[in-house]
Amino acid sequence: MKGVVDLNSDIGEGFGAYVMGLDEEVIKHVTSVNLACGWHAGDPLIMEKTVKEAVANNVAVGAHPGYPDLMGFGRRNLDVTPSEARAYMIYQLGALSAFAAAHGEKIQHVKLHGAFYNTACVKPELAEEVISGILDVDKNIILLALSGSYIAKRAKERGLRVAQEVFADRAYNSDGTLVSRKLPGAVIHDKNVAIERIKRMVLEGKVVAADGSEIEIVADSICVHGDNPEAVEFVRVIRENLISEGIEVKSLREFL
Repeated sequence: MKGVVDLNSDIGEGFGAYVMGLDEEVIKHVTSVNLACGWHAGDPLIMEKTVKEAVANNVAVGAHPGYPDLMGFGRRNLDVTPSEARAYMIYQLGALSAFAAAHGEKIQHVKLHGAFYNTACVKPELAEEVISGILDVDKNIILLALSGSYIAKRAKERGLRVAQEVFADRAYNSDGTLVSRKLPGAVIHDKNVAIERIKRMVLEGKVVAADGSEIEIVADSICVHGDNPEAVEFVRVIRENLISEGIEVKSLREFL
């Protein structure tokens, strides 16, 4: 039985006058946050405001680098070279690191966003350069990556600390990848079903895939979304359920 897990959420994903997500509410219930770094979402003012809120709530700060795709919110696949991927990583990580330093904080982890995240999980040449970019900036940063993915395994081999991530509200394929959002059933809307799946992932290391097969999974961190009032309540309920099962909810830096 695993006795500790991190709760993470993607925040700071507005842009200019556009607001996305209920950051001030969700930050009260999680232990780590993934901040957009200005490419798929976010801007300097949002980045600074969100870092400040995370520090005030004693929540660990992570970078959430994406593809340079504001129009598509970073969810469209871009044909980038490995060297471009490394440069994108360094650029965005550097930007958020400066805001963190300005508020007396350090970056705890990196979690890629959207299409960047999904591609680096399965494309070795891209994963290698993403890992290189992190190592070149700060060898102590944790990589937060999809449980069982290539990039998670390879980052460990290359000396990075790795946290393996599972999703509270997403369906899985039999190979451990996430079901495409374009397909029906990709997002789980029933909070009771999601909570039971999460508890089993944390306590037993297993989840039922979309085809009915049972797959093994490692849950160091649970991704939860807080982009509407119902979702924020879902985050709160997940945390309460984990604690009621005797599971400690802590930031990654406290147990990795």
